Amino acid sequence: MATTEETIKGRLEKAFSQKGFARPGVAELKKDAGVSLRTLYRYFPSKLDMVVGALDFRHERYMRFLEQDLPEPGRAAVLHILHRLDDWMRRFAPNGCLSVNALAAYPDDRTVRSAVARHKQETIALMERCGGIPEIAVALFLVHEGVSAAWPVVGSRAVDAAKITITKLFNTTERSEA
Repeated sequence: MATTEETIKGRLEKAFSQKGFARPGVAELKKDAGVSLRTLYRYFPSKLDMVVGALDFRHERYMRFLEQDLPEPGRAAVLHILHRLDDWMRRFAPNGCLSVNALAAYPDDRTVRSAVARHKQETIALMERCGGIPEIAVALFLVHEGVSAAWPVVGSRAVDAAKITITKLFNTTERSEA
């Protein structure tokens, strides 16, 4: 059973994902969280704390989502990640990457920057584990990020293009290792 704090984080994540970061004020976020203002402030003393709580919650949920039913490392695992990313974007992130959107809204805030950096570094680490080839981890990450950035405009076509790119990257890497 989720704690009160986790429940609030999840509701804040949904609110920021749907409404962005600029529009909702604390009164609206309190309503979205389904708690009193006192309870909201007990767990998150400022709107910025609410943003970081939502980002942390989103990160954990996203990583679990991507890793579900993950095959052994290699091309199939990376293609699986892209398939899961397509599903994620469709279901939970039609407005793009919440972390990137938060960084755009709070470019000078160290706590937001730190939460986003953690998310991106752990995504690189996941791509390294999935790809099984450390030398291409950042390239795989860049393809992942490209899909996230392009998805709100071109939808699943971004994933289709990424699959072609991943296949070519693995083919090139496998040939150079032979």
